[in-house]
Order: sequence, then C-alpha cells, then structure tokens
Amino acid sequence: MYWMDIAAALAVTKHCGSPAVTASVDNISFENPIMLGNAVHIEAKLTRVFNSSMEVHLRVWGEDAIQQNKYKSNEAYYTFVGLDNNGKPKAVHQIIPQTEEEKRLFDGALRRRQLRLVLGGKMKAQDADELKALFTK
Repeated sequence: MYWMDIAAALAVTKHCGSPAVTASVDNISFENPIMLGNAVHIEAKLTRVFNSSMEVHLRVWGEDAIQQNKYKSNEAYYTFVGLDNNGKPKAVHQIIPQTEEEKRLFDGALRRRQLRLVLGGKMKAQDADELKALFTK
C-alpha cells in the first residue's frame, strides 16, 4: 500500500505540477498476494479532477519471473489534493478522457466522490444526486 501511495503521488504531482497530499484511500480489493521474490507492477492513472482534488485509479500486478506468470494483485482509488506554494489547496487543471475505459472511470468518479463525502460526513446522503440515481428511477 505504501508503494501504491507513492505511485499515485507521482501521477498527481506530474499532472498538477506541484506537491499533493493523500486525502483518502478507498477500498483496496486484494485478489492475489504478491509472493516474496516476485516483481511488483503498479499503474497509477488519474480518472478525474474536481477542483483541487484528483482521483487516481491504481492497478497492481505481481510477476513471477521463474514461472513467467503475471497476475492481478489488487486495485484501489486514491484521492489527492494539489497544494500551492503555501501548502493550501489549489485549483488543478482538468483531464479529458479519451478511451472508452477512461470515459467509464471518469463518469464513475463523481459517484465515488459523493460516496466518499457521504461516508466522511461531508455531504448529506439526500444531496448525493449521482449516487441516488443508482438506486432510484
């Protein structure tokens, strides 16, 4: 998880051109362990930028070089906040999704954000319109 945080921090820092701090880590779903001696591959990709916050989707694979086997270990969503020179949140430029997968992750980011805000007590459930749309017609 430490390496995932570093990979996500590198992705957001490159995007916003300034330091950023971890604001939240969503559910990390472990599918397979990475065994001692196996290589670790981490892909960190921004899915959406809100104002100062940025959501990053991480995918982690293990690779057994002897068995020539690469396998999915886990994935997660991290949220970072870009900081200005005074250490205060700053506006970050938006991203434009290009591929179908990027568009799918971009669209889902608003629902994930609303869920994080509701669970964190920063938004009332009745105000989470995108999230409510999943359960009502």
